[in-house]
Amino acid sequence: MGDVPRMTDADPFDAFVREFQDMVFATAVRLVGNPHDAEDVAQIVFLKAFERFDRIGGSASAAGWLKTVTTNTCLNHLTRYKKRWRLFSELERPEGPRVDAGVTGRDYASGIPAAASASPDFESDRAGSDSALEEAVRRLPDHQRVPLVLFHFEQRSYQEIAGLLGISVGKVKTDIHRGREALRTSLAG
Repeated sequence: MGDVPRMTDADPFDAFVREFQDMVFATAVRLVGNPHDAEDVAQIVFLKAFERFDRIGGSASAAGWLKTVTTNTCLNHLTRYKKRWRLFSELERPEGPRVDAGVTGRDYASGIPAAASASPDFESDRAGSDSALEEAVRRLPDHQRVPLVLFHFEQRSYQEIAGLLGISVGKVKTDIHRGREALRTSLAG
């Protein structure tokens, strides 16, 4: 018998996985677009977490570390196994100021006026549409889904996304815009 550590149900790493598995999986499925690949990514992320558990296990920054590792693992997965978004046209549009719900009065992800999204009736209707939105996001092509998820779900800036993906800021903005339009069309139809 070797010195291989044994894990039990009472193991702190098991508790760590149970605490963060939903967040890791949700982040991965949004980025890679399908649950099977997201499961693979989650396994890789938790393997990396296991290797560093003595440093991150009790850390207040564990969730942030896991999100970063999940995002990077997803991007590596997409680069390796999916069509690279760099191969798509590098159409540039004039860069304007970033517009958000506070300026336009609209919720980008749904195209719904921001004031309506705060009402109680809207909240009950939105619960049913959340799964439709998640499914519509998963159906987007990688080059639109990945920047859109990084921007809206991971709160990354255009510059951060461009750096992570190795594309221009203009391409990021174009892909996010086209992804939003595709979502609006999908959700309206």
